[in-house]
Amino acid sequence: MRFKAYTPFTSAGIQSAIAYKWNFLGFFFGQIFFTFVMFFLWRAVFRYTPGGLIGGFTFLDMTLYIFAANITGFLTDTDASYVVGEEIVQGTIAMRLIKPVSFNLSILFTELGQKLIIISMVALPVFAGLEWYRFTQSGFIQFSLPTFLFYMISAGLSYLVMFFFDVCFGYLAFVFKNLWGINILKFGLLNFLSGGMIPLAFFPPMVQRVMGFLPFASMRYTPVMIYTEKYQGLMILSAMGTQILWVLLLYGLSRLIWKLTEQHLTVQGG
Repeated sequence: MRFKAYTPFTSAGIQSAIAYKWNFLGFFFGQIFFTFVMFFLWRAVFRYTPGGLIGGFTFLDMTLYIFAANITGFLTDTDASYVVGEEIVQGTIAMRLIKPVSFNLSILFTELGQKLIIISMVALPVFAGLEWYRFTQSGFIQFSLPTFLFYMISAGLSYLVMFFFDVCFGYLAFVFKNLWGINILKFGLLNFLSGGMIPLAFFPPMVQRVMGFLPFASMRYTPVMIYTEKYQGLMILSAMGTQILWVLLLYGLSRLIWKLTEQHLTVQGG
C-alpha cells in the first residue's frame, strides 16, 4: 500500500476545513453550547448530592469529563456514512471504483486533514483551558505528559473504531438508499452508548461489562477515562488493546461488506 498516494486527500481535507470555516465554527460553537448546558445540569445534580460524590466522580472530575468527552467527540466524529450513502445515491461512487486507491482510505485521509485543523485550532486550546481550570480548583498542576500522550493515541484509535463502524453503517445505503433519518438516530444512540452524555461508570456493573465488550466504549469513553486518570497502568493497556481489536474487526468487516456489495452495485444517479 502506497500511503503517498493518499496525501492529496489529506491536503484536500485541510483546504475544505479552511474554505468552509463558518460551517466548521458553527458546529464548534454548537458543541460548546451543548457542553455548557451539560456542565450546568451536572452542577445542579452535584449541588444536591450528599457528599458530592457520584459513581466515584467529584464535581471537578465530572467537569473534566464533560469537556473532555465533547472535545473527544469532536475529534472522533466522522462523516463516513454520510459520504458513502450520498455517493451511492448520487452515483458518484462509480468514479471511486475506477481510481487506483482504496475507497475507504480515500475518505479516511480526507478526514484526517480536517482533524489536523481541529487538533491545532480547537483541541489543544480547550485542553489548555481545562488544565488551567483544574489548577485553579486544586491549587497544583496535575498535567501529565505521558497521560496526555496515551489519551491522544487512544483518541486516534477511537476515531478509527468510529470511522470503520460508520463505513459499515454507510453501506446500508445499498438497501435503504437514503440514510438521513437513520443517521440522526445513530448519532443519538452512539452519543449515549459511548459515554458522551453519561459516564458508563454510572451504569450497573453488568451493563458496564456488556458496554466494555461492545465497540461503543472504544469510541469515546476510553480516551476520556484515560485523560481524567480514572484509567491507570494496566487498565490503560487493556482498554487500548480492546480498541485495537475493534479497529481490526471493523476494518475487516468493512472490507468484507464492500467485496460482497460492489459486485451488485446499483445507483440512483450518475
